[in-house]
Amino acid sequence: MQLNRETAFARAVALATKGQRAILGITGAPAAGKSTYAERLTADLVANGHKVALVPMDGYHLAQTALEDRGLAAVKGAPQTFDGCGFVALLKRLKDSPTETIWAPRFDRSLEDSIAAAIPVPPETTLVVTEGNYLLFDQQPWATARTLLDECWYIDLDDNLRHARLEARHQRFGRSPQEAHDRTYGSDETNAQLIAATKPNADAILTLA
Repeated sequence: MQLNRETAFARAVALATKGQRAILGITGAPAAGKSTYAERLTADLVANGHKVALVPMDGYHLAQTALEDRGLAAVKGAPQTFDGCGFVALLKRLKDSPTETIWAPRFDRSLEDSIAAAIPVPPETTLVVTEGNYLLFDQQPWATARTLLDECWYIDLDDNLRHARLEARHQRFGRSPQEAHDRTYGSDETNAQLIAATKPNADAILTLA
């Protein structure tokens, strides 16, 4: 199924009003626009009176010191650089304990680290939007995460534009042009290919102007 912004919004409203808490996943390759779209969708839903919380998967990045200790800093963003089991546990709590306030971690790009218990999900929340790279990945623990999502949409974006965005992002956060290029076409591209292979598993493909 193909979605645009208008049809996607209507579909999200249906999830937010289904009568019990739902979880919507937004996935796609690095720099496809997941975070920006998820933030805008959440803001638009809240502005229309819906009780929605945004809980990105990025809060489950392993700490930078942990990555360095394990020799994983150069591939940050790969599946093994996240606490996938912790993310699955959060999704289960969000599903199974809708009457309690649940606190989720938030990833701070300026620190390149996560901040624990930074995002509240209060009991009145009827829709949780989560976005991240591996929501459709078929290996554990990500495969379990997929079963906890009511829907998961894949954001499709032209690779040339995505690469340009990704290089610009890396430079914005302090990498040199050469470092940004190497990261974009190195470990980031390896991850992007893993993620692109999960596209057929999405409930809908979202194309953004």
